[in-house]
Amino acid sequence: MTSKQAWVLGLASLASFMMALDSLVVTTTLNSIRQDLTASIDSLEWIVNAYSLTFAVLLLTGAALGDRFGRRRIFIAGLAVFTIASIACALSPDIGTLIAARALQGLGASMVLPLSLTLISAIFPPQQRGKAMGLYLGFTGLATFSGPFIGGVIAEGLSWQWIFWLNLPVGLIAILLTARRVDESVGPNNRFDVAGVVLVTLGAFGIVWALVRGNVAGWGSPEVLAALVLGVALVIAFVLWERRATAPMLPMRFFRLRAFATANPANAAVFASLYGTLFFLAQYFQTVHGEGPLGAGLRLMPWTATLMVCAPIAGRLADKVGERNFVVGGLLLQTIGMGWITLVADTDTGYLELLPALIVGGAGLTMAMPAAQKAVVGAVQPQQIGQASGAFMTIRMFGGVFGTTITVAVFASAGSYASIEQFGQGFTAAMGAVTAIAFVGMLIALGIPGRRPHAVAAPPQAASAVPQGEGAA
Repeated sequence: MTSKQAWVLGLASLASFMMALDSLVVTTTLNSIRQDLTASIDSLEWIVNAYSLTFAVLLLTGAALGDRFGRRRIFIAGLAVFTIASIACALSPDIGTLIAARALQGLGASMVLPLSLTLISAIFPPQQRGKAMGLYLGFTGLATFSGPFIGGVIAEGLSWQWIFWLNLPVGLIAILLTARRVDESVGPNNRFDVAGVVLVTLGAFGIVWALVRGNVAGWGSPEVLAALVLGVALVIAFVLWERRATAPMLPMRFFRLRAFATANPANAAVFASLYGTLFFLAQYFQTVHGEGPLGAGLRLMPWTATLMVCAPIAGRLADKVGERNFVVGGLLLQTIGMGWITLVADTDTGYLELLPALIVGGAGLTMAMPAAQKAVVGAVQPQQIGQASGAFMTIRMFGGVFGTTITVAVFASAGSYASIEQFGQGFTAAMGAVTAIAFVGMLIALGIPGRRPHAVAAPPQAASAVPQGEGAA
């Protein structure tokens, strides 16, 4: 790894760490926020969903802005927006201001995270890309690993505002170092696809709004149906427009590449299963085992720690044995682990009975993540990595929203919070849904192409005769 590669990898990982930590810390401090700002349950839900909503609908736009106006420039702008929004969160005098500031954080994250993956993918050649992505996810895993614990410590020892103040020094350091150490680069488009941005932003907003509001307003309510129908119609219009646009933000020909068309939905299943599991595990430990936020966070650490350990190893080995084995194997392990919990979890189940399943499932998810990323960005030509990264992040985020929505709906149909017994019934059903999602994702992942030789290893004539994007098909 060269010095320039190390700086790009380190700064991209630092930005991802800051945003992953912020998201997880918030979930463990909601009770403190509720008491301090006199917030309702619906308002607490929007503290989480406002971030997810703006993040999901603007990911493709953030990637397109980077390709058009400079990836480093937009990456730095996103860091600045996220840092300023974090200050606004810390200074929020009421719940409405906090929700608005969280939405602004999502805007900043939508500019940073797809470009962090683009910067890494662009500076590392294919034979090193899996290892780099594994290290990137491993560093992000440090936030996943420590987030619940840090949130519990802050909630019980300081005040919830400090989870946002922590972003100020980290954001400033990341901005200054990125400006000095990362070179500017642009994507293949010399024009900004305004119509595409408007269509995909409004379409994604309608779909995500319907998913977020479905369990609260009712899936048959006019609000949810109208948002879903409008969102789907606008996404279809976006697809039709991109097929004829001279400078599309997301070329539809990407989906003719088998690796791109299979690794994206398989990775969406990875994150749907991850988000569904994470949403209910902490609640299970608090409701059934009687733990507080800190105790629940500590019990999640063996599960989240697998991201730090397995992701770098899986990313490195994916360079040698191919991506399909790790995506399929990882989702199989998640299916086994969550199926295990579905069968044994009850109101009197001890933590040690669940621990092996948590480790197996966590290891599976973290095996699949870097391999799926490598398959997607390896399916396109180097100058198209920004567009592919934006699509990858968007589909991944939709997977997370979908996973949370489905598991919550299944939980509500089988149980409730009225008693420990009823919560246990709902929890078991929700884990069954997570298991089914992982299994479906594993079946999709079987379609990912097998191991392919790297273009750099081929003779010069052969390497120049086969474009990288076509080789992924």
